[in-house]
Amino acid sequence: MNKPRRRLGVVMDPIEKIHPKKDSTLAMLLAAQTRGWELIYLLQDGLTVKNGVAHGKGRSIRVAASLERWFEYQQEWHAELHELDALLMRKDPPFDMEFIYTTYILQLAEELGLLVVNRPASLRDMTEKAYTAWFPDCTPPNIISRSRTELLNFLAEHGRVVYKPLDGMGGRSIFVVSQGDINTNVVIETLTDNGRRFIVAQRYIPEISLGDKRILLIEGRPTAHALARIPAPGESRGNLVMGATGEGRELSERDRWICGRVGPVLAEKGVMFAGLDVIGDYLTEINVTSPTGIRELDKQYGTDIGDELIAAIEAKLARA
Repeated sequence: MNKPRRRLGVVMDPIEKIHPKKDSTLAMLLAAQTRGWELIYLLQDGLTVKNGVAHGKGRSIRVAASLERWFEYQQEWHAELHELDALLMRKDPPFDMEFIYTTYILQLAEELGLLVVNRPASLRDMTEKAYTAWFPDCTPPNIISRSRTELLNFLAEHGRVVYKPLDGMGGRSIFVVSQGDINTNVVIETLTDNGRRFIVAQRYIPEISLGDKRILLIEGRPTAHALARIPAPGESRGNLVMGATGEGRELSERDRWICGRVGPVLAEKGVMFAGLDVIGDYLTEINVTSPTGIRELDKQYGTDIGDELIAAIEAKLARA
């Protein structure tokens, strides 16, 4: 008797709007399909809770390694979410209340046996920029505050700092400010909404000119190489969407030490796929919502990181 095909759900942004050449979620779906999984595509508005049970309404899809037609819708799918074997939560930020409500729905399915990657409770707890506070031995001097006085004192102490929102992505609204900059007050007022929002300030790390390294972790273990995102000329932000150039790098001894500190904690908390951002010798962000970088590393090194993740998911299911 043939074994039934495993079903992998994915909650993501509209698939027709992704950039197929760069999209890490597509890499995961291609790997799963190659391994024989049936793929179920879901948007947030297809998730429902009925009498305490999480349901999903979406479509089964097929994907292709094509820049023109990278997906094809098939039949409609509507069932209780825990009928899936596993689900990838790959909705991009913003980390807003709708995102949090989505994690509650997924957690209901998880409690009925669904493997959700990453664990919904951890997605809520480990906001990208704030969770680095749990690893102060890995980070540059930093402060999370909405106090203008505290943020100005931090600048006075370090001379040059980076101010950024806690809920941003892709390099948006990141400011490098030096002591004496006449725009300092307006930057702080804008980012904190005049003291109503927390932001993070970090000591500026000059090694950003050499690249903001993205290190991908699967089950807490780093993949073989990091992706150094080198800022474009005249830029201070190492984000690919802001024009940075991606360059593969060997992991340094310090990179591996940081991974050894952070990785086991993430794995213990059900974070199967994460991206650590490291500038110079310092951890600056822990990305758990929808880390990217797979396609760039695969292209440079001939790897298949999506397949490594799906293999880890299959191994986890086999142990359950």
